[in-house]
Amino acid sequence: MNLYLDHAATTPVRPQVLEAMLPFLTHAFGNPSSHHEVGERAARALTDARARVARVFGMRPGDVIFTAGGTEANNLAIKGIAVAALLAHGARHVVTTPIEHESVLASVAYLERVHGFEATLLPIDATGRVDPADLDAALRDDTAVVSIGYANNEVGTVQDVAALSAVTAAHRVPLHLDAVQAAGWLPLSGTGADAISVAGHKLGAPKGTGVLAVRSRIPLEPLLHGGGQERGRRSGTENVAGAVAIATALELAEAERAESAARVAAARDAFVAAVLAAVPSARLTGHPVHRLPGTASFTFAGTSGEAVLLELERRGVTSSSGSACAAGSDEPSHVLVALGVPDAVAQTSVRFTFPHEPVEVGPLAEAVAAAVAAVQSTP
Repeated sequence: MNLYLDHAATTPVRPQVLEAMLPFLTHAFGNPSSHHEVGERAARALTDARARVARVFGMRPGDVIFTAGGTEANNLAIKGIAVAALLAHGARHVVTTPIEHESVLASVAYLERVHGFEATLLPIDATGRVDPADLDAALRDDTAVVSIGYANNEVGTVQDVAALSAVTAAHRVPLHLDAVQAAGWLPLSGTGADAISVAGHKLGAPKGTGVLAVRSRIPLEPLLHGGGQERGRRSGTENVAGAVAIATALELAEAERAESAARVAAARDAFVAAVLAAVPSARLTGHPVHRLPGTASFTFAGTSGEAVLLELERRGVTSSSGSACAAGSDEPSHVLVALGVPDAVAQTSVRFTFPHEPVEVGPLAEAVAAAVAAVQSTP
């Protein structure tokens, strides 16, 4: 067995994406700001990529900002919208949840530390979902932005974004969705969000590519200043090959999404059932139904998550203990702790994130059971 089941951390670059971006790494290498044929060819490719991304998001081409990844996109959304609101009308309040990606939580902490913002962390239930009524109660006249993950990166819980966006729209507060994990599995258009972040390397594009789509009516203070690229919202010479890559990856993922999501969800459900039946200590984390099609996250009480991972790797299965951005930390997952999982149990977590291609779940579940048994039998 040789299975890579850490697709939430990163995915291989798709051959079609490599083919699409290659010309802009070789002969069509121009700077899109240059006014000659080589530069104008790059500019046309950038314009085309922007329009293609906008179609997937159901937004306008002018709303699309190419970034260096999901972390930058989240930082630009939260800091950019919040600081613009502070400058425009003195807003100093932001709303998020305690289970967000570190790039979201650190951006909120920056606003508190440097700009004197007050942050509200919404309560979540034991599965990681936000109650729209709690969001409604948290919003104030001086709320600058709400930032919520469309789908959680560790346990895969999917939020009711239609209900949440209805609340923010009623209060006229911008809603930012971190859709880094959702892209390719869930619809990116029709969410009601004002800003959406995506990372290319979760979709089969290279690392270092990303998008923030933010509606042009939302004021946005840039993080990067310089030549005024990206309509002044993100200065710096554009990564044309990266823009073409993420546009191609998004289109391919969207074309396959409905079929592959249903198929992978069925395989995931069979895998979850097999693991829960074979491993008495296994507990599924996250929402049992409203979860990403390819995510199955467990705790195995009485083990060490890292030890289970090593045993799985010996059996040809590569997975993770949670967010790749927190790998190597001795601290329990902040997501699981926020869900009410005791610290000692949170440190036993193992996350399996599936590809869009078929996986034989029977042998996989057997490998998990054997790995957990090997760890539990070790003195």
